[in-house]
Amino acid sequence: MEEYAERLIVPWWLWLPGLGAAALLATEIWMGSTGVRAWLPFAVLLPLAVAGLWWVGRIRVRVAGGELYVDDAHLPVRFVTDVVPLDASGRREVLGVGADPLAFVVQRPWVGGAVQVVLDDPEDPTPYWVVSSRHPAKLAAALLAARDATRAATR
Repeated sequence: MEEYAERLIVPWWLWLPGLGAAALLATEIWMGSTGVRAWLPFAVLLPLAVAGLWWVGRIRVRVAGGELYVDDAHLPVRFVTDVVPLDASGRREVLGVGADPLAFVVQRPWVGGAVQVVLDDPEDPTPYWVVSSRHPAKLAAALLAARDATRAATR
């Protein structure tokens, strides 16, 4: 059963400058030429821009089966000690100068919120995960509920 899921897609308003930059670069290469140079830059750069924008927005965050999945990384919730929902300023503070270099971070600048997942795993030096989320309070609640359910099941 999946308790929480979201995808950190690129918003539509960021596609406009991305595709615009690709079109501008293709126009610069074209520069009024004829033949292959007239169409090849557009045929290559515009699909590359679409693929790149899709690729950076492919990250899925989900809580299912007693684990937190972030893209292809996963964390058993039994190691979670606390989850802190963060707004944009809280995320900036956690990822700022005092950030731990061993932290696991999946951050997307177009997503305002995040969660800090504090860990207690004696075999892993990672102190916490910071994961972008559009709904940090819901993600935090799902993680804590999954952790509590896992702990209750093991007793």
